[in-house]
Amino acid sequence: MGKLSTHVLDTTQGRPAQGVRVDLYSIHGDQRTLIKTTATNSDGRCDEPLLQGDSMASGVFELVFHAGDYFAANGSTLPEPRFVDQVGIRFGIADASANYHVPLVVTPWSWSTYRGS
Repeated sequence: MGKLSTHVLDTTQGRPAQGVRVDLYSIHGDQRTLIKTTATNSDGRCDEPLLQGDSMASGVFELVFHAGDYFAANGSTLPEPRFVDQVGIRFGIADASANYHVPLVVTPWSWSTYRGS
């Protein structure tokens, strides 16, 4: 069975981002349903997969990373409103038996992602 995982890298500091709140939503048409809320550990990863086993299914999902709160808590000087605050990444899972890894590389001014495995 496949799984969904993530991690967050703070490229301003050149290290994993610990304590980033991550919300996972399922998307059905215009409906967005919260599935899980967690936070990253000292390695910038979640302690367990976001989806696995019976919860891993094909469909459309969205990860929301609370990056602005992370940077504020770590002493970064941020404008108001924040340029990067909540980062939403909407993606599709086509094969529930595969591993999907959706990392976030982030600074207070930019972010990027890619599909890992």
